[in-house]
Amino acid sequence: MAAQSVTLNMNVPLSSAGVWRRRVLTVVVMAVIAGIFWVDSRYPALMKRYHAGTQIKATGALTFGTVYSIDPSMPYATRVWRTTVNWLDANRVGMTFSFLFGPAALAFLGTLRKRRTSSLYLNTLLGTLTGVPLGVCSNCIAPIARGFYASGMSSESVLAAMFASPALNIVVLAMTFTLFPLSLALLKLATVAFLILVFVPAISRRTAEPAAVMNFAIDVPVSESWGQAVRATAVSYLRSFWTVFRVAFPLMILAAVLGAMAIELIPQSTLARPVSILGIVVVAAISAFLPVPMAFDVAIAYIVMTHGVPIPYVAAILCTLGIISVYSLSVVGKTISWRVAAATYGVVVVLGILAGLIARGLA
Repeated sequence: MAAQSVTLNMNVPLSSAGVWRRRVLTVVVMAVIAGIFWVDSRYPALMKRYHAGTQIKATGALTFGTVYSIDPSMPYATRVWRTTVNWLDANRVGMTFSFLFGPAALAFLGTLRKRRTSSLYLNTLLGTLTGVPLGVCSNCIAPIARGFYASGMSSESVLAAMFASPALNIVVLAMTFTLFPLSLALLKLATVAFLILVFVPAISRRTAEPAAVMNFAIDVPVSESWGQAVRATAVSYLRSFWTVFRVAFPLMILAAVLGAMAIELIPQSTLARPVSILGIVVVAAISAFLPVPMAFDVAIAYIVMTHGVPIPYVAAILCTLGIISVYSLSVVGKTISWRVAAATYGVVVVLGILAGLIARGLA
């Protein structure tokens, strides 16, 4: 399936003399948005979970905390509704950041002459280095990734950033190596490395991208005052915001509902059953679908491990939950292509199955 163009109608070559003011303004906007999020919310929350250590808890089906309590005896529709509200509440800060930062990144990248190189692997590295410090989950990275791709960044950069943000964050990695046996932690790291270093270049090589994406640029006069630059930057930001919001927001609501429907269908006794290949397949397929917040994969895998869930199931959860979700896949499908989204889901599930089988062999 051909890739879809999501660029804005700004394909006039940049003026190097007049663009620097807009770059400064968009960098300031990004720095303010990111600074507030990282300092006030994201890293304090991550450090709190890291310091919780073996006492880490998760009270929601898809979230660390809850607005509404849920009892298995409740009607299915009630449980789905409450889980949906709990998910939206848990992600409100991260999603606010992503819906503000994604357009700012798009506006900034539009001021650059080049947003990609001729090397798949260098583009992948750039995407990885971009994603690692963002500190957002597989859900919140989706609107940002749409902004990246709309600017003209390559699909390999976008996908690498999407994988790196939830999986290679330094605090999440520290939690993984602290809470799990070394073999499981290395298994998790190996699956992430495969996704970024092998899968991303391979799928990008097979994905045709429209020329409109690679020619993205904005028109900047040779001479522009600060007042003109502020007005133009504001207009660019609003256009960028609509490019991100019009697709990512409806899909976010849909993903919340679908995730709640899926998790509330799963019997609580599922993971207590004896290990089987079919069981590993089912666990991997469901885990890769569920939309969970940052570090929830590490927390829930550790919690079920301490409650006696077999290690092969723990390995499958650890290597599939949180790296992608129904939300990130739907945004990839609408932004890059559904072929790429389907391939991503399939590869993550296969890696989860292999991780479960390897853990079964090591047990």
